[in-house]
Amino acid sequence: MEIRTLRYFLAVAREENMSRAAELLHVTQPTLSKALKALEDELGKKLFTRHSFSIALTEEGVLLRDRAEDLVFMADKIEQEFLSLDDITGGDLYFGLAESWQIRHLAAEIREFKKIYPDLRYHITSGDTEQVTEKLDKGLLDFAAIFEIPDAKKYNCIPFPEADCFGAVVPAGSALAMKEHITADDLAGLPLFTSEQSWENDIRPWAKDSFPRLHLEGSFRLAYNGSMFAREGLGILLTLDNLIDTSAESGLVFRPLCPRLEMKMYLIWNKYQSLTPIAERFLKQLQTSFAR
Repeated sequence: MEIRTLRYFLAVAREENMSRAAELLHVTQPTLSKALKALEDELGKKLFTRHSFSIALTEEGVLLRDRAEDLVFMADKIEQEFLSLDDITGGDLYFGLAESWQIRHLAAEIREFKKIYPDLRYHITSGDTEQVTEKLDKGLLDFAAIFEIPDAKKYNCIPFPEADCFGAVVPAGSALAMKEHITADDLAGLPLFTSEQSWENDIRPWAKDSFPRLHLEGSFRLAYNGSMFAREGLGILLTLDNLIDTSAESGLVFRPLCPRLEMKMYLIWNKYQSLTPIAERFLKQLQTSFAR
């Protein structure tokens, strides 16, 4: 199975049209059709359902698309890494980041790093711990920023300089907005929003015996989306401070949880994956800066 053939396959899957894909790839339609037929023969599965004016993926085609995207991305990344070995002014860095105001520390380091390596290109993927560590494990990322304590068998890590505070985002005119802190008893029986990861890993141990009385109304991976539901009075968003606009004009307020729930953030990288030269240089800068 060749990378070139996978590129052909992804183009057809994306365009859902053989002629249009052939034009974008700068190959003839017979050449493209022959390559895809050979791919189906090699895998022993039908990848497309062909209609009069379009092409749709079969279940096997959808599976191959997901795998092929990772393989083609990795091939491109390897090519970029080798091209940048002698590039002393830049290269590519790939990050997977959880949401946090502490990302500003990372952004500040990238800004300083670009002064030394002006041709640096950086690529950001956002997601929770499960999403970004999956990409890190596949070699699609150089670094990930997560809140869970890293698995020391798999990852090296640097803690971020500060900690995040967990709390409740509520409408400014609500009864909870009048409180200085929010307890588990305050939340009992009320509709709550947070990520599934936070619900199990953070809220459950924080609430202790009161957890069975808490009700997860809906789960959100992105805090901003959850804040829109909180603003409409549909529930209370449990999230980290400084992620949501709680200015006087926003109609929302943030109240910290009690007992206080703080979250440490870690920058991690794979112990068994060699870093590119530019990633090694950035890591050295980061280790020096975060140690101050």
